[in-house]
Amino acid sequence: MGTPSAQSPITASAYGAREHARAQEGATADAMPVVPAGDWPEPPEGVGADDVVWAETVAGGSYTHKVLVRGTELRLTDLTGDACAHLLLHCADRPWERLNTADTVKVLWNAYLGEEHLLLSDQGRVLASVTEDTSGRHDALTGTSTLARNTARYGDGTPQSASPAGRELFKLAALKNGLAPRDLPPSVSFFQGVRVAEDGTTGFTGSAGPGASVTLRAEQDVTVLLANVPHPLDPRPEYTCGHLQVLAYRSRPTTPGDPLWDATPEGRRAFLNTLDHLTARGLA
Repeated sequence: MGTPSAQSPITASAYGAREHARAQEGATADAMPVVPAGDWPEPPEGVGADDVVWAETVAGGSYTHKVLVRGTELRLTDLTGDACAHLLLHCADRPWERLNTADTVKVLWNAYLGEEHLLLSDQGRVLASVTEDTSGRHDALTGTSTLARNTARYGDGTPQSASPAGRELFKLAALKNGLAPRDLPPSVSFFQGVRVAEDGTTGFTGSAGPGASVTLRAEQDVTVLLANVPHPLDPRPEYTCGHLQVLAYRSRPTTPGDPLWDATPEGRRAFLNTLDHLTARGLA
């Protein structure tokens, strides 16, 4: 569709613009949020429509965000094999407690994200746990792309460009949740893998293919920031990133007796730290 002329009914008056805008009600796109989320046509097996709290398809080069309560499960799906979901987590009412990638790797003695991995804060508490993973191609080491890197590589890295950088999109998502750039630590990413060689260099292993998914469980009330942009180590010369499906639904947090609680001594301590904190605040 071409740009409307100055005399078009769409722009000639405020009334015309209003009618044009209202005529778009009900229109859909292949990348958009579903509101209400319960209208999502395919909830996971055993999940009722009333339990779905977030349903959205995020285009490549875009971002999204949401506050999720403790016990919510968040399923991310790489629809095309080209998505790369860069993730940050902040405690919803205490944003100074946030994802710490160094502790997520160091405390658990594992640099590779996957099922049963815990995403930790710098307080030694669990923000989220990975409950399911059909991808196995993730990264807790590299972080997301930057304005300078994308400008050098693609010609532009600003949010409005055709090749926005992950950190620039995180800034927008952060602002919409009362956060500032200084509140943005290094992120983790899902669906594009990285492995460390014997000599310490990092190698890009790419995607597991279309349809791979990972499910996280919020172990505290968290603010979720997501940027769907190419991985910084992706060798393809073109800015390549496919659609990311986001679906969140009510479940329950991990509790004592759950196999995940006792999977490792370090994880058990992190869960105990989390429970101690929540109990003191009357939240558990």
